[in-house]
Amino acid sequence: MINILITGGAGFIGSNLTRKLVEKGFKVTVLDNLSKQIHGENQNSTLYSSIKDIATFIKGDVCNKSDWQKALKNQDAVIHLAAETGTGQSMYEISRYNEVNILGTTHLLDILANENHSIKKMIIASSRSIYGEGKYMCKNDGVVYPKQRQDIDMAKGEFNLVCNECNEPLELLATDEDSKVHPSSIYGITKQQQEQMILLMGKTLNIPAVALRYQNVYGPGQSLSNPYTGILSIFSTRLLNGNDIDIYEDGQESRDFVFIDDVVNATILALEKAEANNQIFNVGSGVATSVSEVANLLKSLYNSDVKISVSGKYRLGDIRHNYADLSKIKNALGFSPKFDFLSGITSFVNWVKTQDVMEDKYEISIQELENKGLIK
Repeated sequence: MINILITGGAGFIGSNLTRKLVEKGFKVTVLDNLSKQIHGENQNSTLYSSIKDIATFIKGDVCNKSDWQKALKNQDAVIHLAAETGTGQSMYEISRYNEVNILGTTHLLDILANENHSIKKMIIASSRSIYGEGKYMCKNDGVVYPKQRQDIDMAKGEFNLVCNECNEPLELLATDEDSKVHPSSIYGITKQQQEQMILLMGKTLNIPAVALRYQNVYGPGQSLSNPYTGILSIFSTRLLNGNDIDIYEDGQESRDFVFIDDVVNATILALEKAEANNQIFNVGSGVATSVSEVANLLKSLYNSDVKISVSGKYRLGDIRHNYADLSKIKNALGFSPKFDFLSGITSFVNWVKTQDVMEDKYEISIQELENKGLIK
């Protein structure tokens, strides 16, 4: 395969992937709408600037079928990254998430099913959010997949999960690809549907397809102005503006933070290796890191004196914990993450220190969620 189409190729993951593929000798075409939330008002972000001269760039929208038709011409593979992201925002911008993530993907599949094309492989960026609360061990009932946490429990400060059957405390397990899929946000539901459509139609049309369930991706180049992006960027922007950090729940909620270079390498392995065809893979670090640990490490690395407090507030739709079981991608594709969290976050902070301090828009985003009744 020589010609690769990357939707969302000017975004954080997409631009890094574009540069690496070009470096490896692939010819890359990027379809991206240069969303102002990611690329700023003038739509001339560093991310876009890093790829506009090395790839064929098409400013277009996955919601527009004609843009898909233009972008797909003479392509050998498509890596579909373009999506509305973020669990909180998805809970009140339901129509937009449905239109971009689901209907945008149907345009791709409709073209592949009904028109002439040269696509020989598809990769869809899925998400850890489709697992909902993930996988746990109960001492009485064995492996369980707990339901979404309830407002009534969290209001009493009961954030940890208990067994649905016996009400006993649960032990967190790594989530593997065979774990139950039961998303707890609109975003997660749309990613599940994207994944199912791509894999189903890949088999139907005899086009190898791969779904990559990315964990929490971070690294240099991540937007520092988008208040709906990952907590490393959000916390960094608050710290650099001298604003205190308010950690939700009890601060022990955790995520699997995976460095951008590892995500790019995993995606290229999925593209190049036939062993990936028609498979689903987790892409993560395989380690759970708490939000409190993230905040305090960032405070130390920035040498900041802001106050970090744990408020007990909570956001409906958020999960308690999640980290990936990487056994499948290691065995099938030979992938192992090369960056542990300390080295990755240090690289991220060193990059942030070279950037202009961005306006902190976090409080505005929180006010939106509070107005919708999603933060308690």
